[in-house]
Amino acid sequence: MRLLKVGAAVLNQTPLDWDNNKANILGAIRAAKAEGVSLLCLPELCLCGYGCEDAFYAPGLRRTARAILREILPETQGILVSLGLPVLHRNALFNTVCLAGNGRVHGFTAKQSLASEGLHYEPRWFKPWPEGVRDELTLEGETYPLGDLCFEADGVRVGFEICEDAWVPQRPGSRLARQAVDFILNPSASHFAFGKHEIRRRLVLEGSRAFSATYVYGNLLGNEAGRAIYDGGALIASSGTLLAAGPRFLYDGFHVTTALVDIDATRRDQARRGSFAPKLEAHDGLRVLVDFRFPGQQPEPPGAGLPAWERSAHLKEEEFARALMLGLFDYMRKSRSRGFVVSLSGGADSSSVACLSAMMVSVGCRELGVEAFKQRAGVGHLTAGTPEQLVHALLTCLYQGTENSSDTTRNAARGVAEALNADFADLDVTPLVAGYVGMVERSLDRELTWDTDDLALQNIQARVRGPGAWMLANLGGKLLLSTSNRSEAAVGYATMDGDTCGGLSPIAGIDKAFLRSWLRWLETEGPEGLGPLPALSAVNSQSPTAELRPSAAGQTDEDDLMPYDVLEAIEDSAVGQSRTPVEVFRQLRVEYPTHAPAQLADWVARFFTLWCRNQWKRERYAPSFHVDDKNLDPKTWCRFPILSGGFRRELAELTEFVQETSP
Repeated sequence: MRLLKVGAAVLNQTPLDWDNNKANILGAIRAAKAEGVSLLCLPELCLCGYGCEDAFYAPGLRRTARAILREILPETQGILVSLGLPVLHRNALFNTVCLAGNGRVHGFTAKQSLASEGLHYEPRWFKPWPEGVRDELTLEGETYPLGDLCFEADGVRVGFEICEDAWVPQRPGSRLARQAVDFILNPSASHFAFGKHEIRRRLVLEGSRAFSATYVYGNLLGNEAGRAIYDGGALIASSGTLLAAGPRFLYDGFHVTTALVDIDATRRDQARRGSFAPKLEAHDGLRVLVDFRFPGQQPEPPGAGLPAWERSAHLKEEEFARALMLGLFDYMRKSRSRGFVVSLSGGADSSSVACLSAMMVSVGCRELGVEAFKQRAGVGHLTAGTPEQLVHALLTCLYQGTENSSDTTRNAARGVAEALNADFADLDVTPLVAGYVGMVERSLDRELTWDTDDLALQNIQARVRGPGAWMLANLGGKLLLSTSNRSEAAVGYATMDGDTCGGLSPIAGIDKAFLRSWLRWLETEGPEGLGPLPALSAVNSQSPTAELRPSAAGQTDEDDLMPYDVLEAIEDSAVGQSRTPVEVFRQLRVEYPTHAPAQLADWVARFFTLWCRNQWKRERYAPSFHVDDKNLDPKTWCRFPILSGGFRRELAELTEFVQETSP
């Protein structure tokens, strides 16, 4: 039995934040060494940050990354560590990971498969390394092996799959297995999305089984660069068995997950596999010999299992809460804001944002402690000594009513704010609305009425709320949060410079149907360790409404648009699946047989028309979090022309199809 302790780290890095990134790396290395780890996998591009975007082109970035690498090397005495950084070679940029140990770099492995879907745009900056190619890289006068490499230290072989390399059909791991590797390290930058952690777990397990090796998976943690949230979740598996799974959504800067591996056992499994066919060339040109000796290890008792929330029947609700809480925490501290301002209408969207902001403080304080939370958040000057006091200091909610607002929404907003212990203000903006209306009426020399000027009279009410919210945010050094959701972004059901005001739009990546179900869960059950928030009953009992028309109009969002579940189904089919109006309609006929065909066709036509008209609005939204791989953010996910033909021909085909198929 030959035992070796390995570690997988998750790091909360920030692009170009060299001191922070270095401190997290050093903290992870020291923690790993303290636990007896001999081989440590750190995340992808951990030295500079994964989200540097066009800054990758800057020679200064690469020079600084190498300088930080040299500063870290002395800490690698007695341990082998993977460290990711960009490298310019033959005038091409490569995403690489170097294996360092005993104070020196032993070589660089380059990424072979570049992520290019959704928010990933790696081919803009990097070139894929060709399979089976080795070259030499010269840096600061020293020459290192570079390419598709396998490292051997003390008779133990180590190879790499870098993030996307594990998600493609022809994984490098299959070739590494033929080189009889004992360990495959995967330094990743894999963002959170619903259900994605389970896919990662399967990739790691299947990789360890198929390649008869120990698979070590490290990942980023937190809101790295503004939009993507990384959940961490380090994994270690051996021969198809999960040995260790690290916690997710942590508020600390780093965490190391460890496992004790029996190398002889994995080699026995490899020998037993009839499909295993080792590469038997006398001289393996892709192998790099590393001068390093692994210490002996003794067996250890098993570690702790997964937290209770990971086993919840409401895993999606738990993940959503924890992803956005961590995203808000990192955005607040990395933007150097001193809290948040939320324009709380008493409806579902703004209540969700307020709840997430307050729960972020509660969960963060529980994990780190109040004082450590304050220091990490950059608000150490606050005198608040309890989580409740800290919520009051960091979260300001304001209700801005007009003559069309109801006591129902006002009381709901106040009730939620009080239950959260947020600072709350009730402002009457009716005089501001009247001032603008009167000013324009005098300019036009006519009266504005609901019969002739409905949209303008609605929008001015939303727009006058923006300046007061921004002013409160400025006075407190806080960040104004927009409360728009994805369903309404799809059809432009938002007032630009009104309810879209804000520096961050945390729920713009999630559909309204899920938000409403999440709020009902939060009212009655809530996240593990926090519990329910009964005050939300006043929100959940209402039909969503903008309250911009006179109360006698009985305005509701779904009357203006369509049922939110239907809207979500159309959006997924039209945008996510790229279907035509007729194809979307045919799908809806199956999913919603209780609705009349003419009504379904009308909703489909309305969606496509509004989708095209409102791309300019989506271009102007504040940055949003990616929690669902259906995001509509045109800057990083779903590109669509601002000006287009509007699907006129396709909608005419829909009308003709409905007429031909109707009884």
